[in-house]
Amino acid sequence: MVDSLLPGFVQRGDDSGRWPLVLASPHSGQDYPAAFLAASQLSRAQLRRAEDPFVDRLLDDIVDVPVLAARYGRAYLDLNRGAAELDPAMFDTPLPIPVTVTDRVKAGLGVLPRMAAHGLDIYPRRIDPAEALHRLAMLHQPWHDRISLLLTRARARHGHAILLDCHSMPQPAGILPPQIVLGDRFGTSASPALVTLVEQHFREAGWRVARNSPYAGGHTTEYHAGVATGIHAVQIEIDRTLYMDPNKFVPNTGFDRVASVMTALVPRLLAAAPRLGLAPPYREVAE
Repeated sequence: MVDSLLPGFVQRGDDSGRWPLVLASPHSGQDYPAAFLAASQLSRAQLRRAEDPFVDRLLDDIVDVPVLAARYGRAYLDLNRGAAELDPAMFDTPLPIPVTVTDRVKAGLGVLPRMAAHGLDIYPRRIDPAEALHRLAMLHQPWHDRISLLLTRARARHGHAILLDCHSMPQPAGILPPQIVLGDRFGTSASPALVTLVEQHFREAGWRVARNSPYAGGHTTEYHAGVATGIHAVQIEIDRTLYMDPNKFVPNTGFDRVASVMTALVPRLLAAAPRLGLAPPYREVAE
């Protein structure tokens, strides 16, 4: 079940470090290799339920700053998981790499998911470990390498860099649930002033905003953030019902407004960033 997977993502915008901001949409990919579809016991429609639908399209009007969008569906490989988050029970022989069995892996939601949405098993039988190595090498590593490169270039030029990792979520339960959830790993992945500005932006749009509950940020936020070195990462979760019909799987009448708010966030951040104290308190000097 080995397919040619390149390119694994789409990137647009200036990637020279001209802008101190990077946006990513890791879960909006819709492609599935033919061999994977043949090996899965689920239909394409069932597999797509694991996606963050249309989040990449919400970012279409953002120009100049770099925007990355995954090509492949989350059920095939989850870019917001660590490379070691693998379930040994999925494979027909032992994995040749170290694994970390997190709670997410136990729930079937590792970097190679065992389950799709609604608790559906993706595979009818165990798979070859070579398949995991192939997907990690072709998709996971290049994605995170590119994010790291873009953030490093931005920080070198501006003294700081900002990553917005963009997602969508099912409407949370409860009375007046949040419509936007900002994840900063409980205050460890981004400057409080930056997160406050992002929160204010969405509140001014009229939406209810929460921090870190029920989503505090995943692997991307944790892995790429380095506040002490001037790199800040914020995960943005958008209630899908704001912009799409989750049953019919099509955009709704709110789509353009959500896209407009996301687009407007970019110039606001670029204008405010120099005043937020995002650079580290000191810079290393050569001796």
